[in-house]
Amino acid sequence: MVDNFEQQILFTDILPPVSQISSRKKRITDQLPADLPPFRVIRKERRRRSVSAYRQGGVIEIHIPAKMSRRQEIEMIPEMISMVLRREARERKTDLQLMEIGMQLLTQYLPDFDVHPASINWRNMSERWGSCTTVDRTIRISDRLVGSPAYVLNYIIFHELIHLRVPGHDSEFNDYLIRYPDQGRAEAFLEGFELGCQSGGSGVIPAVNI
Repeated sequence: MVDNFEQQILFTDILPPVSQISSRKKRITDQLPADLPPFRVIRKERRRRSVSAYRQGGVIEIHIPAKMSRRQEIEMIPEMISMVLRREARERKTDLQLMEIGMQLLTQYLPDFDVHPASINWRNMSERWGSCTTVDRTIRISDRLVGSPAYVLNYIIFHELIHLRVPGHDSEFNDYLIRYPDQGRAEAFLEGFELGCQSGGSGVIPAVNI
C-alpha cells in the first residue's frame, strides 16, 4: 500500500507539472502561422510513413504516423493544409457552373416555378450558407462550401432557388424543400461542418491518437 506522500512523489517523477505541459503545447502552437484554418492532427498506430489530409465537417484532418516527432509534425502541418486548399481551389466550380446546377435543379425538382435566377455566384460569407435577393433574382453561395460534396452544394443552391418565389421559411417553403431527395443527408453534413468550426475556432484542435 502506497501512502499519499509516496503517491505524490511517484506521480511527480512520472509526469511533468501541468504548467510545463501547458507551456509545451503553447510553444508548439506558437511555431505555427496564426492564420491557419481549423485543423486536427490524428496519429495512427498502423500508419508507418504515409500522411494524408482532407476536410471533414469543416475541419482539415491531418493523418500522420503515431511515431512521427513533434518537430516533423509542426513542419508538415502548414504543407498539408496548403495541399488541401490547393485541391479545393482546383475543384472550385465557376459561377457559370453554379448557374448550370441551378437550372438543372429547377428543371428536375421545381418544374412549376416560373421564375429563374439572374445569377448564382460565390461570395465570402461566414454567417450564412447562401442568400437570395428577390428584387434582382441574384443568389450568392458561401465559399466555405468549396470542395463540399455535390449533394451539399446542390442543396444550398436548391434552398436559395425556392426563395425566388417564397421569401420566408414557412410551410409552403418546406413543401418545396422536401422535394430535394438528399435534404436530410445534406443538413447532417452542414451541422457537422458548423460543429467542427465551432469546436476549433481558427487554428489547432486537440490531436487524436488512433
